[in-house]
Amino acid sequence: MKKIVLIGLALLAAPAVQAAGVTFKSVQVEFPPDTAAFPDGPNLKVVNQNCLACHSAEMVLDQPLLPRATWAAEVTKMRNVYKAPVSDADAALIVDYLAATHAPQ
Repeated sequence: MKKIVLIGLALLAAPAVQAAGVTFKSVQVEFPPDTAAFPDGPNLKVVNQNCLACHSAEMVLDQPLLPRATWAAEVTKMRNVYKAPVSDADAALIVDYLAATHAPQ
């Protein structure tokens, strides 16, 4: 979160800083390899094809166990708010997977 705030502040200040003759350097950040994987379950291939495009399996698996209705709302949010290009058919399969593998029993 701090990186987003700092980038936002830097962008707001950029015209004034550039007018003063200051230049920005790009910085390369290397993240550790993602070693987490979604566990086996129904529709795993669909989950990997759709969900890993935007975030790691670990990010999803770190969430608490949620009931099917909550997972359905999360998948809907990903599609509607974050514009994840997930079809209606795939969304239903993703919810089935999450309800089977990451929901209270």
